[in-house]
Amino acid sequence: MVKETGQKLIAQNKKARHDYTILDTYECGIVLTGTEVKSLRAGRASLIDGFVMVENGELWMHGVHIPEYTEGTWTNHTPRRKRKLLVHREEIRKIAAKTKDSGVTLVPLQLYFKDGRAKVEIAIAKGKKAHDKRDTLLEQQATREIEREMSHRVSGKNRSGRDDW
Repeated sequence: MVKETGQKLIAQNKKARHDYTILDTYECGIVLTGTEVKSLRAGRASLIDGFVMVENGELWMHGVHIPEYTEGTWTNHTPRRKRKLLVHREEIRKIAAKTKDSGVTLVPLQLYFKDGRAKVEIAIAKGKKAHDKRDTLLEQQATREIEREMSHRVSGKNRSGRDDW
């Protein structure tokens, strides 16, 4: 059997990047059952309501939905069960220390296969207020306009798409 290489994205939590300011990210392994892996290989998962907690010196991911495997039998998994994350003990200590602050939480950003192994990228995040979200959107629009104008100048075309000559 040929070993998988590279990275295959399964699910992404775009809403987390909108609702939170990302302070730091970590890559973790996940403890999964066989039917969960098969369901993930089919590309089905949702990180929308997911969050991570430190419990008894271990990281646990809650609320992530991995649907039941269609070909599974009585051995099928529960779709929203809590799943243990595999991280070095030193990293867990650092994460736990950072999450002691109020308003700071752990959210899963993306779920993917890396060289055939299921991984999740978690982030230490701080919730944004409504005005922060508006400021972020304004910044994104400004940078988009600047990049668009720069590309027009490099290509030598004006906004109407015709050459300036």
